[in-house]
Amino acid sequence: MRLLLCLLAALAAAPASAERLTLDRIHGETSLAGPGVKNLKVSPDGERVTFLRGRADNQFQQDLWEYNMKDKTTRLLVDSKKLVPLENLSLEEKARRERARTAGLSGIINYSWSPDGKQLLVPIAGDLYLVDVAHPDTARKVASGNVLDPKISPKGRYVSFVRNQNLVVMDLKTGAERQLTTDGKGTVHNGEAEFVAQEEMDQTTGYYWAPDDSAIAYKRYDEAPVPVARRFEIFADRTEVIDQHYPAAGDPNVLVDLFIVSPETGVSRQVDLGAEKDIYLVRADWSADSKTLVFQRQTRDQKRLDLVAVDAGTLAQRPLLSETSKTWVSIHNDLHFLKKRSAFIWASERSGRNHLYLYDLNGKLLNPISSGEWGIDNVLAVDEAAGKVYVSSNKDAVIDKQTYALNLNGSTAGKPARITAGDGWHDARFASNGKIFVDTYSSPTTPPQVSIRKADGSMVQWLERNELNASHPFGKYVSDLLPTEYGTIKAKDGQTLYYSMIKPAGFDATKKYPVFLFTYGGPHSQRVTRTWGNYFNQYMAQQGFVVFTLDNRGSSRRERAFTDVIYNNLGKNEVEDQVTGIDWLAQQSFVDPKRVGVFGWSYGGFMTLRLLAAASDKIAMGVSVAPVTDWALYDTHYTEQFVGATPKSDPDAYARSGVFAHLDGLKSPLLLVHGMADDNVLFSNSTRLIDELVKRNVQFDLMTYPGAKHGISGRTSQRHVYGLIEAFFKKNLGGTAAK
Repeated sequence: MRLLLCLLAALAAAPASAERLTLDRIHGETSLAGPGVKNLKVSPDGERVTFLRGRADNQFQQDLWEYNMKDKTTRLLVDSKKLVPLENLSLEEKARRERARTAGLSGIINYSWSPDGKQLLVPIAGDLYLVDVAHPDTARKVASGNVLDPKISPKGRYVSFVRNQNLVVMDLKTGAERQLTTDGKGTVHNGEAEFVAQEEMDQTTGYYWAPDDSAIAYKRYDEAPVPVARRFEIFADRTEVIDQHYPAAGDPNVLVDLFIVSPETGVSRQVDLGAEKDIYLVRADWSADSKTLVFQRQTRDQKRLDLVAVDAGTLAQRPLLSETSKTWVSIHNDLHFLKKRSAFIWASERSGRNHLYLYDLNGKLLNPISSGEWGIDNVLAVDEAAGKVYVSSNKDAVIDKQTYALNLNGSTAGKPARITAGDGWHDARFASNGKIFVDTYSSPTTPPQVSIRKADGSMVQWLERNELNASHPFGKYVSDLLPTEYGTIKAKDGQTLYYSMIKPAGFDATKKYPVFLFTYGGPHSQRVTRTWGNYFNQYMAQQGFVVFTLDNRGSSRRERAFTDVIYNNLGKNEVEDQVTGIDWLAQQSFVDPKRVGVFGWSYGGFMTLRLLAAASDKIAMGVSVAPVTDWALYDTHYTEQFVGATPKSDPDAYARSGVFAHLDGLKSPLLLVHGMADDNVLFSNSTRLIDELVKRNVQFDLMTYPGAKHGISGRTSQRHVYGLIEAFFKKNLGGTAAK
């Protein structure tokens, strides 16, 4: 009912002369979501909220803005075009952006606050600027030359960064630079995260400051053991041969070490990571008093993760805790050291749900912080003075994201207090003291709205109301906004599967419509969410398709019993669940069961191929973009985590988890799409598939994009690929209601 009321309100606010949504408009220079804000941060002094915003004439070029809490004004703080009129990114920066999924953006991608709240550190195009927030026009360049991962130290004395594979610090008082490492060259990297750490472990940095500025813990890795994949990146006007150290499943990983270095003296000391060298160094963190370094060590098979404490003075070690699993131990960012007591917060899925626990610094469990048949997404903030920890979760609805408060002492473990209102999706960014937060809220009928709120959820001020009215960028299309329906279906084993569905424009229940089934299906992902902004799904529904999405087993933000079933047999349960959804669709009176098509990208591309191979009798066509076809071609950490073996130790698992053993069942029309410079799902996945299809005399359509990476990013490329997908669906299924 609330969804319907919101939709009616939106329709009432729409202009009289509405327009139809087009692909040109979806991929236009300006955003349909309105004046969106990204990378929200509350300044350490609590006086400002800063954020990145796309320019009015180009949503992909980002500038830095601020909202002043005192005078309640919003202003442009740093104009990226004035700072650097023309960007020239290094290969390292391009690769880093590809890992961070920001490859299509330009201008300011990230920034950080000084601890006193008076300055901002702004990297752009390999250079580094320090901005005085009182006088932002006087931004000064403090470093240049392919600067990566810059940070202001916790006490504000230093700026640190990686340059030419070495860790560097600059004293902000004297301006003097000190290169803390010297052996970074060739295959040796200091202060960086290796490829699989960036791509699969959410490891955005390779070095970690002690809170008192006394030391830096840094990763050193040598990728010499990693086999070199010789890739041909084919552009429109040239071909580049790239020698990439790519650790495919079963291959050697990088050799990794951990050091502690003094920024003042430059003296480094090595931390013992244990006798076993074939490990993953997942994280490193410091206790609040800077006396203890804690690192996370994961075994190669990912069934064990150890949390180890290191005395920063003597390097003596003591184990804190270990997590084990029969499948895999999930990694996370929820290790938080308390400042006023010798304790830390830790997240674990040991109960089958992701919950929080409080430990002392000797590894003794003090109390669970959360518990029950629900789980947390992540910790948002800790307010020690109030004894509170703030988390995000889908406790009240699997398809939603809300913010909750828990007591550190565990007294509210099973009954967290919800502090965000409104069904839908809330992304919260708290001040460091946990007293206020910035809430970005959206739903299928509400574009992102940003408000500043107290810790109890009460309103302080709108930062961006973003009302869906006649002046909104989406205003002229709102009269054609089709409602998204949500529901559940039972899997074969009785587990609950969530789906979303958009019925076609001009829906007539007496007619039968074709189906546009969008799938991803892989772990670490949830696609059925109550959020704003899947414009292509809206567009395809307006073209006459029933648009259907189902989160199969293995999808994220669910219990381990739901995710673990994919282990050692990728594709089997995922495909079964999607077919269950297709069978349910076939029972609906308004669906034409002979006109069901599927589209997926990456893991979704893999799913498209497996679905066509398993159920071409039920699926009339498919579009597979950048698919993994043979898991032996994909990287170590991701593949071995879910397949549970290496190609050598269990070749049968790789055969049944891949595509090729199932190809004889693929009978329906296929469109295969891949970027010709993809360094994530290598182009060889598709060339192998092409070869196998040719051997079987299977006809198919093919589109390759010169110079394109995994995301085929850029406005013109995105416009083209989605136009291609639409055309293939209409060619094979039509787009209007059947008689």
